[in-house]
Amino acid sequence: MPFQAIESQRLYQQIAGQIGALIRRGEFAPGDRLPPERDLARSLGVSRPVLREAMVALEIAGLVEVRTGSGIYVQPPQDSEAPPDPTQNPLDLIRARRMIEGEIAAAAAGNATAEDLAGIAGAMAMIEAAVADGRDTLQSDRLFHVRIAAATGNPVLVSVIEELWARMMAAPVFVTLRRRTGLTDYEPSMVTDHSRILDALRRRDPAAARDAMHAHLAQVEEVMLCGDSSG
Repeated sequence: MPFQAIESQRLYQQIAGQIGALIRRGEFAPGDRLPPERDLARSLGVSRPVLREAMVALEIAGLVEVRTGSGIYVQPPQDSEAPPDPTQNPLDLIRARRMIEGEIAAAAAGNATAEDLAGIAGAMAMIEAAVADGRDTLQSDRLFHVRIAAATGNPVLVSVIEELWARMMAAPVFVTLRRRTGLTDYEPSMVTDHSRILDALRRRDPAAARDAMHAHLAQVEEVMLCGDSSG
């Protein structure tokens, strides 16, 4: 098998580059199924979660399609020569949110007014209602996080969170990744995560708010990296 083990930081980018080069050279033709995930990870000398990150990058580039329960298939060449936007990788966006929103939650715990907390609680109630009714929680989830940013009293942070969410929701691969990885099935647990964040804000506990936000977004990342790509 024409793969080389890789040892470096940002492994998924190098793996995506290596597999992408093989596809462009014709080692794999459009419609071909790539080797099973476990075999591919073993050949490359990396973990399966790292390989899944590479597959996300290749999907963004339009080189492969991951079909749940079937496998990873090579896509026909794209007409556009425009390079993919690296800021639309949903995993990188989640990680950016984790770095930023932990501190935002801590700041909100110290600065939130009673009105702010009521607004965050209102967004929490919308999430709970959506989960109970089997509806999508994406918009109410976004509102919850934006209102926490607003509770810091810093409009720049509100703009940052709105921009991160806009990029994530505009990412072509985000919707399919969200569905494929079972992130929607995680929504009942998400209610618990958000309740912990809200509780820490109400207790005016910056450290607990930071930890709860970090734990929530780390769980989202883990779910996105543990979806089924068959093999």
